[in-house]
Amino acid sequence: MTSEHGHPSRIGWQLPPFYCPFDERLIHPKSDELEQRAVEWLDSFGLYPDAIERAWGLATRSADFTSRIIPYGEVEMMLLFVEWNYWAFAVDDWQNAGSATSRSADIADHAVRLARTLEIPRPGVLPAGPHTAALEDLAARTRAALSPFQLRRFTEGTRDWLFGEGWQTSNSERGVMPSLNDFSAIRMSINGTGFTVAWCEAANGIHVPPDELYAAPVRALTDAAGFIVGCDNDVFSYNKEDHQEPWEQNLINVVAQELGCTPAQALPAAVAVRDRAMTLFITLREQLARKAGKELGRYLVALGHWLAGNIAYHNVAPRYASPRNRHELPVEGASYHITWRDTPSDASTEPLPVPALAWWWQQLED
Repeated sequence: MTSEHGHPSRIGWQLPPFYCPFDERLIHPKSDELEQRAVEWLDSFGLYPDAIERAWGLATRSADFTSRIIPYGEVEMMLLFVEWNYWAFAVDDWQNAGSATSRSADIADHAVRLARTLEIPRPGVLPAGPHTAALEDLAARTRAALSPFQLRRFTEGTRDWLFGEGWQTSNSERGVMPSLNDFSAIRMSINGTGFTVAWCEAANGIHVPPDELYAAPVRALTDAAGFIVGCDNDVFSYNKEDHQEPWEQNLINVVAQELGCTPAQALPAAVAVRDRAMTLFITLREQLARKAGKELGRYLVALGHWLAGNIAYHNVAPRYASPRNRHELPVEGASYHITWRDTPSDASTEPLPVPALAWWWQQLED
């Protein structure tokens, strides 16, 4: 899949089997069309300064990501989300470009300006340039496409993502590797859970009544989905980020700190944490499905698509399978060649010993 350059992987290239009892084969039939149109949009703004940056930007394969997690969505809504993902990857890379270059003060300043640009037409709070022009185009088209409630869901999700990124950057700035509890409490924010789920709803035309959507069991299920996706991202991203100093804040390094062991030794324990969360997700989802109305039922299905599609996407995205810290250019056809398992690596149904997550299990009926 890839060769070693500079230093060997701390966890190896053969990842543990993934437990996910949802269909990972689904993909939207318009995936190629979405990719073509999104790349034309990117190029129209000159978002990448040169051919190498463009190659790595396109290696995120945002259309593939969107098409796998929303396999039945409305095309024009999905196109907006694909373009948002390309843009968000660029921002995420800037904010994670290494703790030496991104300060928490810079992140906080940029986050406030970005959030206001989403909500107010052309507020003029960001410097002129291709990224700002692309953002203003996206924001204007998003405000026109989404209902007021959908727009509020999206802007709140974006604020939460920026909030999580700022916290992570402040830890790097101070040389802090968070505890498992602190990390777990914020992981779904760092992952942009609200940012993604808002588009899963909009592109699928899902309209869950607010009193149902914000009920504690549904909130717990959504958080659990975001946590699982974040954990999977941490596994796939590990080799992409293992050159950073201080070490990247991810599930594997956090668990290694908790256990006082190497990342390779921590990997099975990290996967067990993720699998326990998946068991909770499946049980709570089945509980909610028994009484769910039509729209909530569709929302529950969409979360399952997100979990499975996210794994399938990461497996073959050049951004992860041929990471930039080991390759001059993305490798076409690179893959982790993952395997799947039918049962969790940790079969316990007891709550994880993580106080910040305990409330998920409290939503289960006796």
